[in-house]
Amino acid sequence: MSCRRQLPSLLFSAVAATAVMMPLAVYGLPGDDADHPVATAPLIVERPLTGVGGGETIRELHQDTPFAMVALTADDLSGTSASVRAKKADGSWGPWYDAENLEGVGPDGGGVKGTDPVFVGHTTDVQIKVDRSVPEGPGLRAPKPDLGYVPANAERPLGQDLKAVLISPPQAPVDISSIPPEAATPPGVPPAIIGRAQWGANESELCGKPVYDNGVRAGIVHHTAGSNDYAPEDSAGIVRSIFEYHTRTLGWCDIAYNALVDKYGQVFEGRAGGMDRPVEGAHTGGFNADTWGVAMLGNFDLIPPTPIQLRTTGRLLGWRLGLDHVDPLGSVTLTSAGGSFTKFPGGTPVTLPTIFTHRDVGNTDCPGNAAYAAMPLLRDTAAHFNTPIGPRDLADTLRGGAIYGKWAQMGGDASPLGAPQTPETPGDGASRYVTFDKGALYWSPDSGAEPVTGAIYEAWGLLGFERGALGLPTSGEIQEPQWIVQNFQHGTLNFDREHGTVTRVIDGVELEIPLHQGDAPVQLERFTPIGNKA
Repeated sequence: MSCRRQLPSLLFSAVAATAVMMPLAVYGLPGDDADHPVATAPLIVERPLTGVGGGETIRELHQDTPFAMVALTADDLSGTSASVRAKKADGSWGPWYDAENLEGVGPDGGGVKGTDPVFVGHTTDVQIKVDRSVPEGPGLRAPKPDLGYVPANAERPLGQDLKAVLISPPQAPVDISSIPPEAATPPGVPPAIIGRAQWGANESELCGKPVYDNGVRAGIVHHTAGSNDYAPEDSAGIVRSIFEYHTRTLGWCDIAYNALVDKYGQVFEGRAGGMDRPVEGAHTGGFNADTWGVAMLGNFDLIPPTPIQLRTTGRLLGWRLGLDHVDPLGSVTLTSAGGSFTKFPGGTPVTLPTIFTHRDVGNTDCPGNAAYAAMPLLRDTAAHFNTPIGPRDLADTLRGGAIYGKWAQMGGDASPLGAPQTPETPGDGASRYVTFDKGALYWSPDSGAEPVTGAIYEAWGLLGFERGALGLPTSGEIQEPQWIVQNFQHGTLNFDREHGTVTRVIDGVELEIPLHQGDAPVQLERFTPIGNKA
């Protein structure tokens, strides 16, 4: 059960937009293995895609067992692009999502090639659109210029080894839940990290021991692929599925990334070996040495990362680079290891920001145009990892949410509430709140966003805030000749202008609330770091 304590103005790592937060789905907490066993592995089914020639081909696949992620594999994906879409519950088809080739992710050389596993939502039917260009070489017939397409060549047909990989992520145990990302994290403290044991990494699938570099000199930002429309409880299964796809299907030794961050600000430990150690990943071909790769879950070609996803990624990189005394706003010169994944030949020294993206060095658009445009904010967030957040920055973190909209409508800093003192914080159930200089704003899907100030705020706080008998406010203050009245979900609070008293009324029963002579109430939550029992 939650209790209340004083919440100082701390560095933001909470949801910037008002949203209903779902329980975090994890695969058990450290020390809980006996009570909560790790979920079963994802179901991975490979289906051949036959008859795929030059130009565009669409294949439709059905599987009785629902799946949520789709990838393509082949011995060679050169000249191949693909996109997928899933059938919805109402029978209509969802949008197409690009299945990007894993260029620069994983080992360079032989072996099965693959695309990113695309999250399409839970479905039993998917369409896969493949576009393959004809290989060029001696003896091949040149296409006629007026055909309008590139025909398959009978003398050198395209390989028919394409396979669709249908992945059913595991479901988390229904009796396991945890807190959403903490609303406020002290300066210098990293975001809570969901460890490999928690999201269900099968350590028996690792091959070899972790490779440790001399240190981390730069951070590299990636995205995954597919729909951004996933729930908080989907994320651990998505990470588990990426791990299984990288290891079991593609034959890599581990997940490629050092860490992954979902759109709700949940941070997942990636490659084995220790988040605070210089583990060499396989995230950026040619530039894996002395770097640390973070993948944001989602596609950010057109839509930017969520505010909490961007800020959490920035704080995570600020923490990790800080361990090696690297300035997030500085630059670094790295020597390319070469290979087919990078545009820089081996041995080339390349000067880069200490936080850069996959596209800066690789043959890829990763992490997408919208995420790339947000890199200055991410770097700035990383640079201020140790800096307490101020009122203006706090206000910026609230933008886009219902609480911010109500506060701005009331006049912002000039409103009766004044300036914000805390980031948006989860209250009871689906409610969220922000504390201001002279009051607070509360929001829930049922009550909307409403302010509480002055003696009514004090009385409501003494009664238990939203957990008390009155519930959440459903109106602002209503000015009457003798009274100031405010409505709540289950009653009213009434301030007597003449006597300075507050009376609670529920079902016609009045109760006068003894005030503390103007002491401001404190609505605070207790947070339990992931991995510890409440």
